[in-house]
Amino acid sequence: MAQPGRLGASSPAQNGAVSAVGPSYSNGPVQNPLMQSQVSVSQGYNSPFPGSYPHQIPAKTLNPASGPYNYSASQTVSSLNSYQGPGQTLNRLPLEPNPVAPLHSTAPVPRMPPPPSSQTPAAVPASSDSFLYGPDPSPSSNWQYSHPPVGSKTNNFVPVSTQPSLSGNTNLLRNNQYVSLGAPSLQNNYVKTGSVPPPTNQPLPTIYQPTRAPLGPPPSGGPPPVRSLDPQRKTSNSVPPPPQLNSAVNQEGDISTANNGSVVENSYDTIEGGGFMATPQLTNQNPKMSRNVGYSYPSLPPGYQNTSPPNMSGRPSTALQYTTGLQPFSQSPLGANHLTTNMGGLSLHPEGLRVINLLQERNMLPTTPLKAPVPNLHEDIQKLNCNPELFRCTLTNIPQTQALLNKAKLPLGLLLHPFKDLLQLPVVTSSTIVRCRSCRTYINPFVSFLDQRRWKCNLCYRVNDVPEEFMYNPMTRVYGDPLRRPEVQNATIEFMAPSEYMLRPPQPPVYLFVFDVSHNAVETGYLNSVCQSLLDNLDSLPGNTRTKIGFITFDSTIHFYSLQEGLSQPQMLIVSDIEDVFIPMPENLLVNLNENKELIQDLLKTLPQMFTKSLETQSALGPALQSAFKLMSPTGGRISVFQTQLPSIGVGALKSREEPNQRSSAKEIHLTPSTDFYKKLALDCSGQQVAVDLFLLSGQYSDLASLGCISRYSAGSVYYYPSYHHQHNPVQVEKLQKELKRYLTRKIGFEAVMRIRCTKGLSIHTFHGNFFVRSTDLLSLPNVNPDAGYAVQMSVEENLTDIQMVSFQSALLYTSSKGERRIRVHTMCLPVVSTLNEVYLGADVQAISGLLANMAVDRSITASLSDARDALVNAVIDSLSAYRTSVLSSQQPGLLVPFSLRLFPLFVLALLKQKSFQIGTTARLDERIFAMCQVKNQPLVYLMLMTHPNLYRVDNLSDEGALNINDKTIPQPPILQLSVEKLNRDGAFLMDAGTVMMLWVGKNCGQNFLSQVLGVPNYASLPLNMTYLPDLDTAESARIGSFISWLREHRPFFPVLYVIRDESPMKATFLQYMVEDRTESALSYYEFLLHVQQQVNK
Repeated sequence: MAQPGRLGASSPAQNGAVSAVGPSYSNGPVQNPLMQSQVSVSQGYNSPFPGSYPHQIPAKTLNPASGPYNYSASQTVSSLNSYQGPGQTLNRLPLEPNPVAPLHSTAPVPRMPPPPSSQTPAAVPASSDSFLYGPDPSPSSNWQYSHPPVGSKTNNFVPVSTQPSLSGNTNLLRNNQYVSLGAPSLQNNYVKTGSVPPPTNQPLPTIYQPTRAPLGPPPSGGPPPVRSLDPQRKTSNSVPPPPQLNSAVNQEGDISTANNGSVVENSYDTIEGGGFMATPQLTNQNPKMSRNVGYSYPSLPPGYQNTSPPNMSGRPSTALQYTTGLQPFSQSPLGANHLTTNMGGLSLHPEGLRVINLLQERNMLPTTPLKAPVPNLHEDIQKLNCNPELFRCTLTNIPQTQALLNKAKLPLGLLLHPFKDLLQLPVVTSSTIVRCRSCRTYINPFVSFLDQRRWKCNLCYRVNDVPEEFMYNPMTRVYGDPLRRPEVQNATIEFMAPSEYMLRPPQPPVYLFVFDVSHNAVETGYLNSVCQSLLDNLDSLPGNTRTKIGFITFDSTIHFYSLQEGLSQPQMLIVSDIEDVFIPMPENLLVNLNENKELIQDLLKTLPQMFTKSLETQSALGPALQSAFKLMSPTGGRISVFQTQLPSIGVGALKSREEPNQRSSAKEIHLTPSTDFYKKLALDCSGQQVAVDLFLLSGQYSDLASLGCISRYSAGSVYYYPSYHHQHNPVQVEKLQKELKRYLTRKIGFEAVMRIRCTKGLSIHTFHGNFFVRSTDLLSLPNVNPDAGYAVQMSVEENLTDIQMVSFQSALLYTSSKGERRIRVHTMCLPVVSTLNEVYLGADVQAISGLLANMAVDRSITASLSDARDALVNAVIDSLSAYRTSVLSSQQPGLLVPFSLRLFPLFVLALLKQKSFQIGTTARLDERIFAMCQVKNQPLVYLMLMTHPNLYRVDNLSDEGALNINDKTIPQPPILQLSVEKLNRDGAFLMDAGTVMMLWVGKNCGQNFLSQVLGVPNYASLPLNMTYLPDLDTAESARIGSFISWLREHRPFFPVLYVIRDESPMKATFLQYMVEDRTESALSYYEFLLHVQQQVNK
C-alpha cells in the first residue's frame, strides 16, 4: 500500500507518468508492423510505393499471471538488471522475497495547517509526508532523490507474481514486452540463468572514400592526404550489405537476443539506439549507408538550411531566436577536457549568494517575466547551450554525488519542449549522421575533438573517429575543419534521416474526425463551428499529395461516410451492431484529400443539418473509438474525437461518479479511471502509430478521468470546453474556433519516438507527459505536436567527482507531414559542483515548481489529494530546513532562504491554490481533472502562468520600455503582486492566467479609460458580461489591444477575455487568482511563510 505523502507507491502511475511498477499492462502481442520482430513482405515494408499498408488489427490475449489486462505471451519476464551503461542505468526488481526494509512510521499527520478557521496546527514529524525519490529511506529522512536499491544483479527471469511491493519506488521497473504469441520474447539482452551471455555485434567496418571529395563545389586543391583512421583494425570481417527498410540489424547496430538465442530486431528501439540498453562493446561506427559517402551533400550548397515553420509570420520577433550564421568557437586541438580548462576561477553571481529573510522582504516578485538562471559556464560554452525554453534542468549546478543531492532536498529533473515552433532551425542533409559508436549520442557542441580525426563523446567518453565526409563543410567550402560543422555549432539541430531510420515507408498524413451527434450534441450546436473551421482550414492541413481524411459520426449507432470518387454526394453507412463493430467498405472511408475535396466539402456543409431532428440520447463512444482504431490501424495517423456527454452504451460506457457535495473536499474524489477500456485501447492505438485527441464539450459530468486515458497513453491532447453552447456561451464558441484553427494548421510529427540521454553517472527514472514508454526508456509518440511538454526525474547514480560538466541530449525521431523522416536533437551542458551552497545557487525555482506539480498530480491519483498537498508543503520545508542547518553559519531569526529560492514558497502556495490541488471550492471534478491534464502536458512557461498569473495595471500604459515588433508598439507594464493590496479603484488591471484573461475595472476608474478603451460613457454603463474590447480608433485602445494580442500570440491556446466590474459573476474567480491573499480554505502568503518558518526552525 502506498505510504501517504511519499511519491512512487506500488500502485500504477497515472497521467502518463511511468513509475516503478507501472500499469497493469505489459505490452504484448500488439501486431504492429512497426514493432514486429520478423519483418515479412506481407507487412508492407517492402512495398515500393509509400502508403501501401495492409490492414492489420492487433490481437488481444489475457494473461492472468500479471493482472487482468496484461498483454503478454505465456512467459512473464522481469525487468532488466541494474546494468550500468554509458550515461543511463536501469534497475530490476530484487530476487529476495522482501529486500527493502519497511518504512516505520505512524499514521500520517499533515504538516500543512488546516484552514484559517480551524485550530492551531500541531507539530508533526516530517518523515511520512514528503516526496520520496531515494534509495533505502530511513525514518528520519524525508528526501532521497534517486531510485531505490535493487537486489541481485544477475539476469534472471522472475515471475511477476513474486514481485514485492516497493514503497517509494519511482524508477523504471517495467515489463514492456512486445512479443507475439508463440514467438520469442523481444527483451533486449535478457539471459536465462546459466546461459551464455548474449552475442554482441560484430564490428561493421566503416567504408570511407578518402580520395573522393563530396559532391558540390570542391575545395581548392582537393582534399588533403589522409592517413588510415584505424591502422590496427582487422579487415577480415566481411562487409554487410547496405541496410534495407526491413533490415534486422540496421544503422544502429543494436540487436536483441531472444530466448532461443536467435537474433531479432527490436524495431524503433533499434533504430534510435542505445538508451539504457546501450552496450559499450558495440564497435560499429557509422556503418555504410544506402547512399555512397561521396554523395553526402546535394550538389548545390548549402546542405543545410534555416527553415521557418508555417504560420509563423505573425509571431513577434522576441520569440525564441537563434543567431544566424555560424558562431566561431575555437577549440583546442588536443586535450580531452579542453572545454573545462577555464572553469576554475569563474566568479559566482554576487546576487545569487544573497540570503533573504522572506518575513522582512516579502515583495520579491520581479516586475519583468522571470528568466531561467544562466549556468555558471564559460561564455564560449554557454553561448552554444540549448535554449531554456526547449530544455531546462531544475538544478543548473549538478551535485557531484547523490548524497549531496539528498542533502539539498531539491528534486533533480528535466523539463522539455522538444517540438516547439522555432523561428530558425538548422537542418542538416547528410548520408552520415555522426554518433557515438558506444552510447549512440549525436555529435554536438560539447564533445571534445582530440584532433581533427578523433572526437570524444561527452556522455560516455568513448573516443570515436571523425568520418571522412564530416571534414567537409559545404557552406564554407572548407575541407578539414570539423569544428565549423553546424552539428558542432548548434545545440538544437535537425537531421534529415536516411532510410536506415525507417521501419517502413513514411506514413501519409491521415486525419480521422469522430463526431458525437446525439441529441445532446446537436443541442450544443458545436457541429456548426467545427465543420466551418474544417472548411476554412481544409487547405491548410499539414500534408502533401498523399494526405487522407475521413469522418465517423455516432449516437447509439456508428455512421461511416463513403467518399468514393464518382459519387455525386457522400454516402452514409450505418452500423447498428455496436457489440461487434466492423468496417463497411474500408477502402472508401479514408480518401485522398486533394482528389475528393468537393465531396469532403459537401459532407462538411450538410453534416450539421443531418441530425437536427435527432431524438437519440445515447452515446456509444467506445464502439466508435474501436471503429476508428480499426480504420486507422493499417496506416497510423490522428483521430480527433468530439464528445459532449458521458458514454452510455456499448463498451466503455460510464456512470456518473461525481458527488457535488464533496467537490470541496480533499477526500473521496474520483481521480482514477473507472474502467481500463480507454487505456487499453490507447495502448493498441500507440502500437499502430495512432494518436487520439479528445475534445470534450460538456455541461455535465463526463468522467474525464476515464476518457482522458485515450489521449494520455496515445500521445494525444485533451481539450475541454465546459458548458459549451452556441447561443448561451458565445465565449466558448470563439475559444473553440481559435483553438481549432491552431490545432488543424500547426505542424505535426507522425510515428515518433523520443529518447533522453545523459552523461554516465546520471540516470533517468520517471517520465511525465502524454506518451507510452516502449522498451524501458523510449517514449512512443504516435503524434508529436509543438504544444506538448514533457518532464523527467533523475538521480545521481555514480559519483561525478572527476567530471566538471555533464550533458543531456534529447533525440526526437519523427515523420513530417511532407513524408520526410527527421531527427530533432537538443543538447544541454551544465557544470558539476561539490558544495551545497553551489547547488542552491543554481536552483531553477520555476523548473522545480513545474516538476513538483507533475509529481503532485501522480501523488493525487496514486494516494490522495491531501497527500499531494502535504508533500508540496514539505518540499518547501525540507529544502529550507536543509539550507538553514547545512549552509547558514549563524542561526538568525526569520525565514532565511537563498536568493535563488526566494519565490519557492510563493510558487508552492500558488500550486496549492491551483485548480488541480485546491480544496474548499466548488470546482467540477472534470475541471480539476482537466487542470491536472494540463499540468502533465503543458510546457513549463504556460504551466507557471496558469499557476501564478501575471497582473498588470493597464489604464496608464505608456511607450516607455515598449517593444517594437513589426512596426507595432507593444507596451511592457510591470508585473504586480497577486494581492488586492495592489488593486486600486481608480485603475484597471489585467490578469493573465494563461488560458483566461480578466480585466478588472475599478469603480472610480478614469473617464478617459472608460470611453477611449471600453467605449462606455461611465462605469454604470459597463455590461456585466462583457467579453471583448471594442476596436476603437484611439491611441489608448490601440495600445491595450496590441498588448493583449501580443500576449495571446505567444501561446497555443486562446485565452478568453472577461471584463469585470464589482457586480460581475466572474469577480469571485478573479479574486481566487490572488494567490497572496487569504481565503476561507487557504492561508495568505504571509501566514504560509509563518507556518513554514515554524516548521523550519524546529
